Amino acid sequence: MELSDRKKRILTAVVETYIATAEPVGSKGLAGQIGCSSATIRNEMSELTAMGYLEQPHTSAGRIPSPAGYRLYVNELMERQKLSEAETAAINDKLTKKQRQIDQLMNEVGQLTSSMTQYPAYAMAVKPPAAIKRFDFISVDANTFIVVALLTDNTVKNKLVHLPFSVHQEQITTLGSLFNANFTGVTDDEITESLIRSTERAAGDTYGLVAVVASFAMECLAAAKAAPMRVAGASQLLSQPEFRDPDKAHALMNFISDGSRLMSDLPAVAPESNGLRVTIGPENLAEELKDSSVVMASYDAGDGMRGYIGVVGPTRMDYSSVAAKLSYIAAGLSRLLAGSDAPAGLDNKLVLKESERHE
Repeated sequence: MELSDRKKRILTAVVETYIATAEPVGSKGLAGQIGCSSATIRNEMSELTAMGYLEQPHTSAGRIPSPAGYRLYVNELMERQKLSEAETAAINDKLTKKQRQIDQLMNEVGQLTSSMTQYPAYAMAVKPPAAIKRFDFISVDANTFIVVALLTDNTVKNKLVHLPFSVHQEQITTLGSLFNANFTGVTDDEITESLIRSTERAAGDTYGLVAVVASFAMECLAAAKAAPMRVAGASQLLSQPEFRDPDKAHALMNFISDGSRLMSDLPAVAPESNGLRVTIGPENLAEELKDSSVVMASYDAGDGMRGYIGVVGPTRMDYSSVAAKLSYIAAGLSRLLAGSDAPAGLDNKLVLKESERHE
């Protein structure tokens, strides 16, 4: 059902008032903003509640936005903010420091994002999928050989294999041929038990040599795709009224502080979108995020890597302000790391979750 302009103005006012006060919003407080009687606003708020855009925490209380209300606000209603000169200057001051390692940069970007938004923040850089281009097997003596793997990102890994039994040079040569035929150009997920067993049969391997080398290959590929991730400002949650319950705050802070879990549960931003992704409350995959919102931006980290910065906070988040700051930081990082000539600041286009793209 299409909302009337008045309903949209009332929903916008409820969201922004609740963001500012963290208190349920009543009809009397909106009368001056909307230019309608409190009775008319009360009726409209009742209809918005029935439509699922507002919630009433208690019978006698005012209304607060629902996740669906926040979603409509983010997609259609919120005003795109411009940063103040002081805010852009503070961000630019951090981003103009070049020649820094990615780990150090991730630390500083996370801290900068958290300090600018007053929410917990994370920063990461994701490498493109790597594969092994070539294996070399070098015999050292009758009981020892070296495996060398050249990856598609041009890194070289090696492993010294020392055995309690002798291995003929012909068997080492056969292993090299089989691994270059079957284990190059594949991801670690594609190195399956079936592939290992078939290679063992082809090599006539009864000593587990194929399994040792396959394990080394999987370690190389897993290390190649590992993404450095930094989380900053988890304690910022304690300043939010929604997290005054220590158990609730502790559970979410633990989740946020676990970078590996956070990274696996967060949705990705499509690199071509040049925008932001917002997930609100129950739209999040992780149970710990069901009462929170996540705003994430993507940037070009150079050398084929994609970077992500984002914040985690209550659904009563100042989405417009956070969107403006993340867009500006992401654009600055793309220029710094990828040498882009793109203008400062990205269009704050918000990417819908996948299930909404067809609607």
